[in-house]
Amino acid sequence: MSRERTLSTQAVLAGDRLALARLLTEVENDTPAGQAALDELYPHSGQAHIVGITGAPGTGKSSLVNQLARALRRSDPPRKVGIIAVDPTSPFTGGAILGDRVRMRDLAGDPGVFIRSMAARGALGGLARTTAAVTRAMDAAGFDLILIETVGAGQSEVDIARLAYTTVVIEAPGLGDDIQAIKAGILEIADILVINKADRPGVENTERALRNMLEYGHPVRRMESSLDHHIQAGPQTLLEGADFWLPPVLKTIAPQEVGIEAVMNAIEQHAAHLQRSGELEERRRLRLQDEVQHLLLDALHTRWLNSGGDGRMEQVLQEVYDRRVSPARAAQLLAAGLQTP
Repeated sequence: MSRERTLSTQAVLAGDRLALARLLTEVENDTPAGQAALDELYPHSGQAHIVGITGAPGTGKSSLVNQLARALRRSDPPRKVGIIAVDPTSPFTGGAILGDRVRMRDLAGDPGVFIRSMAARGALGGLARTTAAVTRAMDAAGFDLILIETVGAGQSEVDIARLAYTTVVIEAPGLGDDIQAIKAGILEIADILVINKADRPGVENTERALRNMLEYGHPVRRMESSLDHHIQAGPQTLLEGADFWLPPVLKTIAPQEVGIEAVMNAIEQHAAHLQRSGELEERRRLRLQDEVQHLLLDALHTRWLNSGGDGRMEQVLQEVYDRRVSPARAAQLLAAGLQTP
């Protein structure tokens, strides 16, 4: 390992922002130097609480992240906050605007906040392929909380639930009928539900729909259905003797900083719940398992291409085009490294 690389990782551990920025560039580009630095930093990671912020376009994710980071910096003691903003990549030009930082100008110059914009680079699920690696580098750099804002592409952004320990799903009135929340699979991924832009008409309908979903869809509600006991969604509403978490439904108006402190408190309460219940360790284990599996698939794909897989691909695809081999059979042949008959 070179002396230059060793010094850069030590600088990252010491809180050098320029060294961290350079390292993240290497990580995003998936260079050997970046991977070697991540390997060196890995023993120093695992301390930050990772919070995912997701929701449809137009719900105000960037504005809420901005205000949430400001509130965390004003807390006692002030928290060091890392922000990862993932922006969509154009399928035509391959470029990305990386414009989320425009809404976070209030954080400029704060040494306790580090913002990194990332292009999705064609990855699905709301994250970029290297988001997990960038998160680990920020974790090792000593940030207390890492806020990850997803692309906001719609109803398929569930990857964040595998990466974050606390997932905040943001809704807003007027973006669709009440069934949209159900279609988005909110109950499966949300630890905290936030209705932003709560000064808009229709906020009561949105809140009612989300609370009804929580009542009838949450495991606690199903357990108590025989008792016909009405459960109000909130972080303190638990069955006696049990330690379930019911996602709170919170209302915010981000530009006016209304409700931001309640969101910050809910994140802290959820982190405490995860620690108390032992679920935090389970989420960490599942997150690492998922990451290793994805990296394994990438490594196998790269190895297959390096072994001349492109040539075999063309040959097998021709058989598929000619209707002599089915796509499923073609995949089996390619995986086995065999030629078509």
